[in-house]
Amino acid sequence: MDPRSGQDGISVPPPPVGDGRFADNIVFFARALRKAGMKIGPAAIVDAIEAVEAIGMGSREEFHAALSSVFVKRHEDKAVFDEAFRLFWQSRDLVAKMIAMMSPRALDTRDKEKARPGESRAADALLGERRDNKPPRDEPDIEIDARFTMSGSEVFRRMDFAQMSAMEIAAAKKALTKLQLPLDKVRTRRFRPSHVHSHVDPRGTMRAALRSGADLILPRYREIREVQPPLVVLADISGSMSQYTRIFLHFLHVLTEKRRRVHTFLFGTRLTNVTRQMRHKDPDEAMDECAAAVKDWSGGTRIGETLKEFNRLWARRVLGQGAVVLLITDGLEREGTELLAAEMDRLHRSCRRLIWLNPLLRFDGFEPRARGVRAMLPHVDEFRPVHNLSSLSDLVEALGATRSTTYDPRRYLETLKGIA
Repeated sequence: MDPRSGQDGISVPPPPVGDGRFADNIVFFARALRKAGMKIGPAAIVDAIEAVEAIGMGSREEFHAALSSVFVKRHEDKAVFDEAFRLFWQSRDLVAKMIAMMSPRALDTRDKEKARPGESRAADALLGERRDNKPPRDEPDIEIDARFTMSGSEVFRRMDFAQMSAMEIAAAKKALTKLQLPLDKVRTRRFRPSHVHSHVDPRGTMRAALRSGADLILPRYREIREVQPPLVVLADISGSMSQYTRIFLHFLHVLTEKRRRVHTFLFGTRLTNVTRQMRHKDPDEAMDECAAAVKDWSGGTRIGETLKEFNRLWARRVLGQGAVVLLITDGLEREGTELLAAEMDRLHRSCRRLIWLNPLLRFDGFEPRARGVRAMLPHVDEFRPVHNLSSLSDLVEALGATRSTTYDPRRYLETLKGIA
């Protein structure tokens, strides 16, 4: 089967004729898309083959448009489809990447391009089977006495995010998607109809009686309405937090996907509301949209000024109905701490619960010697570490429980007296 050249100079296979190998390629391509998470059935594959036969494609763009119109049913699937199409129907680039990846000596000196949304999932779907079919290497058997050691999963859960490799970071992101969020609820001032005969609903009773002309009056009942409190996240993206920013954003994306009313704000030298960007279902595209919205990524830190802006513009909008605030920062403020202490006190009074997540707590001998940390500690309810999967799991469990005494900041306040 001789391929013909498209308008852009890239070889494009002709429509399925003869032995039908091109139709088989479309079937294999659809299987790869299904493995990447797209919902594609047998009928869509048949429609794709008929669409290619109908248009009589003359260029790569026409071929891409034909398959895209059939396979892409959701907006969030477009990025995955584009990357899978580029990898599957451009064999030269794919082979070059495989050689550079599998060669231990040849170093890739080319400029690395920024990862596109959906590229990792498309590459895993297309290359996963080839990696799995590699013959196992002959390695000597090593016997290890594990009676006084932890299991591999336990070690992975306690591994610091800053020490993880790229593969371990990818595994950590998959583990975050399996977190089970608690169903914490707070009582509101509103009521809802109830079948429990405990509290009579006068308005509901009279409204039902008026429908029947008040000939028969049957009591209606109500109960206090309970809702999940809003969750407000203020995450530091300054240079000192750059080692944890990416994995934190994936954690916040999981919270946004599994919980209602999650508001996410990123700050360095300025405050940026990325709540709308984090609501995108595809995590890769959500991360890219957040990076495009933030102008001060990995820059300086002005915690006091950003908290002042949040309290002035957003506090009354999002801190209602017993909101819980997660403040993710190391507390290394570079300016005066008087403003920071005042704004922390205002934030603490505006929410039901303020939890400070600090990656510096990963050190056993941590002491609150920084001025920013000393100014913030008196105004938080809990002071927790956030540097590995275990700490994030403990945080998720704590969202559905009451205030924990294990992470009470008062024990650090006692240390402050000794330092002063």
